[in-house]
Amino acid sequence: MLLLSAGNVNDISMAADLLDHRLTIRRLVADRGYDANHLRQRLTERKILAVIPSTTSRAKPIPHDAKIYRCRNRIERMWGRIKDFRRIATRYDKLARNYLSAALIAAAVIYWVN
Repeated sequence: MLLLSAGNVNDISMAADLLDHRLTIRRLVADRGYDANHLRQRLTERKILAVIPSTTSRAKPIPHDAKIYRCRNRIERMWGRIKDFRRIATRYDKLARNYLSAALIAAAVIYWVN
């Protein structure tokens, strides 16, 4: 599932919208930007394992599975490849639907080439 937000919106604000969809999720692998008590509580209520490293500002760090967290690198590389397409990186499209369509086409091309 892919949701599009405004460029000035924090990523964590979209996490709640993603969780509201009827998706089968066993674990959420995310970076430190998603380390918030309200998100962790919501994941616990839905019986989803949070693989999120704690921010340095936490007094008592919450442990996470480092082995699973390393898999996040694949997603980061995928977005790096998608941003190789100039249209995606510079966001030329004025309409969200056109931008999302271009991102999906870029992802399909990358998948097809590999």
